[in-house]
Amino acid sequence: MTQSKKIYAWTGGIGSGKTAVSGIIAEEGYPVFSCDKIYGELTAGGELVDELERAFGNVALPDGSLDRGALAAKVFCDKSALERLNGITHPIIMRELLARARSAEGKLVFCEVPLLFEGGYAQLFNGVIVVLRLLGQRIAAVTARSNLTPEEVTARIRAQFDYDRADLSAYITLHNDGNMDDLRKKVKKIIRSIAN
Repeated sequence: MTQSKKIYAWTGGIGSGKTAVSGIIAEEGYPVFSCDKIYGELTAGGELVDELERAFGNVALPDGSLDRGALAAKVFCDKSALERLNGITHPIIMRELLARARSAEGKLVFCEVPLLFEGGYAQLFNGVIVVLRLLGQRIAAVTARSNLTPEEVTARIRAQFDYDRADLSAYITLHNDGNMDDLRKKVKKIIRSIAN
């Protein structure tokens, strides 16, 4: 990273509001890059899908793209399988994410990195914003946007990094505990403090 450019990551558990934060940052005119979007591009077909098919079996669709549901079913309740998946996908995604962030215009760039702490990537950024939300609100948010039951969502949350017990004192924390207007005000305040 050049000294004139600051690259910040934001992260948080499933259902914490990372996508909403992403939208607000983009509305403010800053470049935004997403691991999930890059993963989506890489899993549309090609080398990464071939590698995942070899590792897990029966996860490729007839058109060559990844069957994300089939892969999720194989890894979210199996810690060793999830670690194997992350070991394959994380380095490729992070390489692409940082390349895009470094080449982006502007002095302040933001990257959404859902598995930042699990992958040990915090030190790659100038700073980290952690989006936090109460467990019940997270479960409700995910069940509302997916076909998952509350029990399935809870299992996925338990398989992730435990934000409630982690020491987050070295990072900027953003408590998503209100409505969209509250979240927008909090995000703008954080951006102002980083940009100065």
